[in-house]
Amino acid sequence: MAMRVAAAYAASSASAPIATLKKPSLLFSLPHHNLSPTFHNINLLPSHSNPITKPGFQWHIRAISEAAVEAASSKKEGEDHQSPNNKDWKIKMLYDGDCPLCMREVDMLRERNKSYGTIKFVDISSDDYSPEENQNLDYETVMGRIHAILSDGTVVKDVEAFRRLYEQVGLGWVYAITKYKPIGTIADSIYGVWAKYRLQITGRPPMEEILEARKKKGEVCKDNNACKM
Repeated sequence: MAMRVAAAYAASSASAPIATLKKPSLLFSLPHHNLSPTFHNINLLPSHSNPITKPGFQWHIRAISEAAVEAASSKKEGEDHQSPNNKDWKIKMLYDGDCPLCMREVDMLRERNKSYGTIKFVDISSDDYSPEENQNLDYETVMGRIHAILSDGTVVKDVEAFRRLYEQVGLGWVYAITKYKPIGTIADSIYGVWAKYRLQITGRPPMEEILEARKKKGEVCKDNNACKM
């Protein structure tokens, strides 16, 4: 996903002068279960313009429509098919089940987790999502950036959350380099760009509209568990 690319970019940029990091060009494709991202020509920060509203500017991210279909299919399967020993989870991943690109990574981790049972997956888009059961992290907060919760209650976010999750399924080497603070800082900055424009990139409404729709849904469907977003 985007964060694996962010980690790779951060590593390659760690020794570069600060000035060269002002407008990073993050070029990638997102294969379903491929841990080695391929780079293409996508500039996440076009100069002198808003990257979303610039006339004629297009986001070239492959397979978004395919990912949307896959995400919808995954949600129909139920709440994550946890491993039998998931009561022994080490980390809880809070993810947006309505995000097609995010679901590619979630599905990969879920598949790996079948052999480990160390990750508990919590879909924040679900009607049943409860902040009280997740360190009081409300929907709007966890929609803004990736969050994970360790078994001792510690909350981690951004690149550290990805690193901790990958470590639990035998893929710690993917983000290991981000433990080095300069690289971790750069990776967090790149991830921040993705997080800021994630909804626009995936063709979804602005956060305000999503929150309003969720609020109305809660009012109308408060006592109807079959009500869907």
